[in-house]
Amino acid sequence: MTTLLLNARLIDPETATEFRGSVLIEAGRISRIIADGDALPKADETLDCNGKCLAPGIIDIGVKVCEPGERHKESFRTAGEAAAAGGVTTMVVRSDTEPAVDSPETLQFALRRARDVSKVNVLPMATLTKDRAGKEMAEIGFLLDAGAVAFSDGDAVNRNNKIFGRCLSYARAMGALVIGHAQEPVMSDGACATAGPFASKLGLPAVSPMAERIQLERDMALVEMTGVRYHVDQLSTAVSLPVLERAKAAGLPVTAGVSIHHLTLNELDIDGYRTFFKLKPPLRHEDDRIAMAQAVASGLIDVICSLHTPQDEESKRLPFEEAASGAVGLETILPAVMSLVHAGHLDLPTLWRAVSFNPAKVMGLESGRLAEGAPADLVLFDPDKPFVMDRFKMLSRCKNTPYDERRMQGAVLATFVGGAQVYSRD
Repeated sequence: MTTLLLNARLIDPETATEFRGSVLIEAGRISRIIADGDALPKADETLDCNGKCLAPGIIDIGVKVCEPGERHKESFRTAGEAAAAGGVTTMVVRSDTEPAVDSPETLQFALRRARDVSKVNVLPMATLTKDRAGKEMAEIGFLLDAGAVAFSDGDAVNRNNKIFGRCLSYARAMGALVIGHAQEPVMSDGACATAGPFASKLGLPAVSPMAERIQLERDMALVEMTGVRYHVDQLSTAVSLPVLERAKAAGLPVTAGVSIHHLTLNELDIDGYRTFFKLKPPLRHEDDRIAMAQAVASGLIDVICSLHTPQDEESKRLPFEEAASGAVGLETILPAVMSLVHAGHLDLPTLWRAVSFNPAKVMGLESGRLAEGAPADLVLFDPDKPFVMDRFKMLSRCKNTPYDERRMQGAVLATFVGGAQVYSRD
């Protein structure tokens, strides 16, 4: 069966261009890209895009699906529905579940569940050490064979340089990607805000932005020593950027991401002790937010992700210091990133390099491109459609979004995975 998506504003992140045209889908892949004015081929099914934007689907690195162990927060089914509604066609899911994904059996369970119930592609990470405890290396070779696409202990930062270095050396020998978290654990312990006058005013335990830089310096030294492919899951402070820049200039195999929340929110948003804004790392100064946006625009930061972290009402409706960290983001990543376009920080092709093309390169995927032969994982969206976010209409099982009741612009109209339409906005 062939499908023709016609009259679209095509966003091509690979060539950094946008143009009018149509896309022919055949056997789950992009068969032809037709420029505006060229003769249109016949197709079994035709969808008029009415001049709206058509781009590669979002590839979201670092999604937490709480299955097994905490299905009441998020399952593969609900995460898949939320992802499709948010224009996310591939989720790279984290290993910090209960139990952690540190054995081939647990990994295979996740893959089977995802295959059976998820509307979108699911690629699983596995832990770097057993139970993320930082003491004993996980079975990296067996986990690779079982389908792991990357290895990460998440925010359980390994304090033992000797053990961590051995893990990186072994991962390098196996050709594995390691994903790390740049927060010095001793300085960050117990902190829930960024150090400064505002945190002092609220009386909250805080951490200096230097905690991120210190950890990043350590990690880059070990990457230089081992040569492992390394992706920093999220940077959030301006003081870390020179470290990343030096590492890339030295030719180290390093990439970095930033969460959409740290690109669109700042430390002032926690005023009133609103726990839906409690994140890890904590929200930063406005100067840091702007520096992160500029780093994405320049290409220094490669990837924008949602860091989707579902938390139930019971864990959020607590005093700020005691409340769980994290926010859901699968359904809000597109309108949130569109605020960067409307504010003039990024254009659409540059933005889509960060949410689709670059994540595909980091993970070694064919997708993320608007090119003939590429998988037909696509999102059709209206970049200007205004709406008010209502968390109770979200498809995620947990509703802990910091954007609740916020006026936003940008709506997903349809999502395609392998050429099949998995979401349509009513």
